[in-house]
Amino acid sequence: MIDGGNLIILKIRVFNISCFTKNLIRQIFLLSLLTCFSFAQNRYPIILVHGFLGWGPEEMGGYKYWGGKYDIEQDLKDRGFEVFTVSIGPVSSNWDRAVELYYQIKGGQVDYGQAHSIQFGLLQKPEEKKYPGLYPQWDQDHPVHLIGHSMGGQTVRMLQYLLSSDFNTNQGKKDESFLLGRENIGWIKSITTMSAPHNGTTLSDILSSNIPFLQDFIAVAAVVGNKFYDFDLQQWGFRRLNDESWLDYFRHMREHPAWKTKNISAFDLSIEGARQMNSIVHASSDCYYFSFATSNTTLDPGSQRHIPEQDMSFIIRANARFMGMKKAYWADGSVTDSTWFENDGIVNTNSMAGPTSGLFGADPIANYRPGELLMPGQWYFMGTTKMDHKRFIGHGLNQQEGEKMLQLFFRHAELLWDLEK
Repeated sequence: MIDGGNLIILKIRVFNISCFTKNLIRQIFLLSLLTCFSFAQNRYPIILVHGFLGWGPEEMGGYKYWGGKYDIEQDLKDRGFEVFTVSIGPVSSNWDRAVELYYQIKGGQVDYGQAHSIQFGLLQKPEEKKYPGLYPQWDQDHPVHLIGHSMGGQTVRMLQYLLSSDFNTNQGKKDESFLLGRENIGWIKSITTMSAPHNGTTLSDILSSNIPFLQDFIAVAAVVGNKFYDFDLQQWGFRRLNDESWLDYFRHMREHPAWKTKNISAFDLSIEGARQMNSIVHASSDCYYFSFATSNTTLDPGSQRHIPEQDMSFIIRANARFMGMKKAYWADGSVTDSTWFENDGIVNTNSMAGPTSGLFGADPIANYRPGELLMPGQWYFMGTTKMDHKRFIGHGLNQQEGEKMLQLFFRHAELLWDLEK
């Protein structure tokens, strides 16, 4: 039996519990809204940037640079992410590629800068290179996440350098370009590099200086001929001739005097070119950095050289053998050592974690640990995957491997969208 007094007390307690429960539910609901709102505000677009000899979504007859027979961009879109794929100069310098990347995202007439164009004899504003913009609202309040594979990893870092610096014309005035004539801080939320030659690749020093990366040119030719591929070198005044065969197109391009300058991919991909870039391009305190590495060679105990794994693509095995035993030299006469032998057929594995060869010291690099508080301004190394340079982004994978590759990109996209604002 409950008397009247105890009943009143019980009702008060029930009322208090009820109020507490309602308040708790209300707080959880508001917190959920706040969390969702905060998360939604960090859903910045992801831009995929190809590497050396790469191509855009409209080239190669539908065969994707990002995914091969798979489609990384579309898969991420299907999972709710906003993703864009660019197409920039496949053999151009990192400066030229970064400028093109900017205008493809933002929109407008490409402008390589007055001083840069005069120095290297470029057309400053090629008429063919004018873009509507994949993400015209791009600015400090609407930043982007950049993911670069191979040389694309160098290119996205160069873009950040161009954005955060201002440059003068030959007359000492500020460059008129919106990109080059002013500082644009905070436009890049994160940079992710995959199999990137941050410190260069010894492959560029090993192959003939007259025809760097000839094997890859031949590989592209075998797949596409010259019908679905363009070197995009209008800034050199270079154009493909009517009915020009692939070999003639290649020879025509190779004869251009730009190959003897430092404004070309062959120099930027060399260990000396990378050192010069690393001496001026550093991690920014307002950007998050992530790096993935690949390796597809193993140490031969007898020779102490690195040799290709059995599952490496045949077209790059010769590259891997060269890189697995050769050394390269910087301009000051210093030389690489045996730690450079491990590679993925295109890039030395020890070059992929982050920039370390700059004359003023290395960028800070730490191993990524799930769940830890991430800090901008330093690199998080995501580990080494046992795959060759091209398989990591989907080329030559079977269905099970392809699904794992797509899952890796999905997990990383989730990580990027979950970064602190």
